[in-house]
Amino acid sequence: MAGEVIRADADPTVEDPEHGYGAAVTASGRISVAKQKTPPPAGLPFTTVQLTRLDEALTLSARATGLGFSVYLGDLGEDTRDRAEELHAGIGAASAESVLIAVSPGQRKVEIVTGAEAARRLPDRGCNLAVMSMVASFKEGDLIGGLVSALRMLSDQAGEAHRR
Repeated sequence: MAGEVIRADADPTVEDPEHGYGAAVTASGRISVAKQKTPPPAGLPFTTVQLTRLDEALTLSARATGLGFSVYLGDLGEDTRDRAEELHAGIGAASAESVLIAVSPGQRKVEIVTGAEAARRLPDRGCNLAVMSMVASFKEGDLIGGLVSALRMLSDQAGEAHRR
C-alpha cells in the first residue's frame, strides 16, 4: 500500500497543522496518523486485592492486640528515623498505644516506631525480626506480603489486648 507523507513543505520536521507529525494519506485517501505512546502515569502501588489484604491485616492486628497499627509508604527524607517518629507523633493522643511501620522503597529503608505503651509489649528484638522478614519479602518484590507478614509477627509479639 503506497501513500504520501503530508508535509507543510519539503522540510520533514515541519508539523502538519491538522494532523501533527507522522501523518500520511493512503492510496484510498484515508489519513493514517502515527501517535507516540506514552505510559500511563503511575497510580497506586497496590491493586485493590492487595489493599484489601493490607486493610484486613491492619484490622486484625488492631483487634487482636488493642494497639493501633499504621503503615506509611513513601520517601522518608534524609533522616529516616526522625521522619518516621514525626509521622508517629502525628497520630496524636493515641500514639502511645500505636505502632507505625514506615517503608521508603526508593531509599531501601524500613522503620518501626512504637509508642510508650506499645513498646512495653513489643520489644526491639521482635521489631527487628519483623523488619528482617519485611526486607526478605521486599527483596523478592513482594511489598504487600512483607507488610502483612510484619503485621502478623508484631501482633503475635504484642499478644492479646488486655481486658479490663
